[in-house]
Amino acid sequence: MDNNTISILGLMSGTSLDGIDFAHVTFEKQNYQNFEIHSVETIPYPSHWKEMLSNAIHFSQVELQLLSVNYGAYLAENSNAFLTKFQIQHIDFIASHGHTILHQPEKGITLQIGDGQTIANKTRQKIVCDFRSQDVALGGQGAPLVPIGDELLFSGFDYCLNLGGFANISFNNQGKRMAFDICPVNVVLNFYAQQLGFEYDAEGSIAASGTFDESLFNALNTLEFYAKNPPKSLGIEWVQSLIFPLLKKSNAPPETILRTFSDHIAWQISQTIADGKKILCTGGGTYNSYIVERIQFLKKCEFIIPDKKLIEFKEALIFAFLGLLRVDNQINCLSSVTGARKNHSSGVIFYPNQ
Repeated sequence: MDNNTISILGLMSGTSLDGIDFAHVTFEKQNYQNFEIHSVETIPYPSHWKEMLSNAIHFSQVELQLLSVNYGAYLAENSNAFLTKFQIQHIDFIASHGHTILHQPEKGITLQIGDGQTIANKTRQKIVCDFRSQDVALGGQGAPLVPIGDELLFSGFDYCLNLGGFANISFNNQGKRMAFDICPVNVVLNFYAQQLGFEYDAEGSIAASGTFDESLFNALNTLEFYAKNPPKSLGIEWVQSLIFPLLKKSNAPPETILRTFSDHIAWQISQTIADGKKILCTGGGTYNSYIVERIQFLKKCEFIIPDKKLIEFKEALIFAFLGLLRVDNQINCLSSVTGARKNHSSGVIFYPNQ
């Protein structure tokens, strides 16, 4: 292995439950901006895991602890398979986001399952995980965490926009990195596409052919969250308690909901960006050309859509980077983004038991 580089396996599981993203990345020790994404893969969740993770919000504390250990074993098993498949001889550590089950920072609660000690024991690797808890304990939102990577790795763009389960954005505002969740994206769109027998709305084609419901559009845009100033973040609980009931109450067919909600997404994003700026757009929603075209119609911006590896694995890359900063005891959580009392180095390190 090259002594000038650090080799990391980054793991990410998003709220849309598409699967676990694995990215083997290397960073140059002297200049982290010199990085390379090597092997990547998304392992889709089997139906029983998808169902369990969807329902875990209702689990008891004991059930959640057991789930975290079992999920850690599942992450370890798939990590070992990934390393074998791509013949990766050496990594310095694994950085795991885990899977978010609970996120209520206003109550001081956030939970990402995937027990670090279990992963360490079963992979025989050093593990960095649990990146959000310390920030919430410091009064922060515990999210978003990706902006430190945007600041240090992608500073050539005016905005970094991610379209995943939720849309989030980050940008430098007068020397301070600002970032926040904007609105739900695939966590809602996939749900309604699946009602029509599709995994997702490919390229937004169903939305493009659907009917626009103005009253539903207006009702969505008047939700209290959108009027709040950052820092702010969203969790699946917010979608389940406010968005889904509102959509159900409309009695609109899935095609109408997909069209109207896609327009809602584009509108909310357009409210957060300025004309004439350069935007790096990543996440699975980047392939939704209907939404991207609607944003560009509303705001005249230069959308940079990178290669497939960066579109789909940027979050796994950045969690690898967060792990690197944590191992080096460097700041990886920005108070300007999360609202925590101070900048800090977040994440818990586990070593395999001897």
